[in-house]
Amino acid sequence: MTQPLMPMATAVWLVDNTVLTFTQISEFCGLHELEIQGIADGTVGAHIVGQDPTTSGQLAQSELDRCQEDPSARLVISEYDVKAVPRTKGPRYTPVSKRQDKPDAIAWLVRNHPELTDLQISRLVGTTMPTIQAIRERSHWNISNIRPQDPVGVGLCKQLELDEAVQIAAVKREKAAAKAEAAAEAKRPSRVKAAAAAEEVAPEVETPEAEAIAEPEEAAIEEPVVTEEPAVAEDQAATEGLTDSDGEAKTDE
Repeated sequence: MTQPLMPMATAVWLVDNTVLTFTQISEFCGLHELEIQGIADGTVGAHIVGQDPTTSGQLAQSELDRCQEDPSARLVISEYDVKAVPRTKGPRYTPVSKRQDKPDAIAWLVRNHPELTDLQISRLVGTTMPTIQAIRERSHWNISNIRPQDPVGVGLCKQLELDEAVQIAAVKREKAAAKAEAAAEAKRPSRVKAAAAAEEVAPEVETPEAEAIAEPEEAAIEEPVVTEEPAVAEDQAATEGLTDSDGEAKTDE
């Protein structure tokens, strides 16, 4: 959907002069509902002068009346014969009055969204990488006077753009964590197999000290062997003598 030429100024005028809902205004101006609520509360766009879209021909009065009567209806912008070409390249333009708020916005993003990269912050705020790095390292020339402020509140970016950048950073962080975990799990089995193979291949080496310790133990275990052969021989001789004497005695009888 085509947005009005001055979305924030148009939203300020619609909040102050109509009974449209936050959803209707946010969809027409291309802003987040929280930004519209901030405008109504006076925390966002406090110094912005409202722009009437009906006087500039961007919105018909009949269309405005129709949507005020039906909260579920959506505003439709008037189409021009010559359509403006959207700007796709080049740095973000920041008004001169808001350029002094860039360091405060960078400090807020660095503190509240550390997952954002320097490239994402530079695209959101429209600043340079050295400035972001200096604020991260607290080496900025005006670091003592920097007060973190929400970039959406000071009008440097939209809430939709900030939410999209945070979601992209979260997805990248999850993918990096999953990749690191998979790499760690892939290394664990190989290490275990290598350790087991080393234990199987390495032979048991007996040192002289171990042999010296083992010999006394074996000597202590061995018991002296008692030979009973002489005693057995004497018993057999005695029994033979008795039998011979008995036999002679029987024959004599």
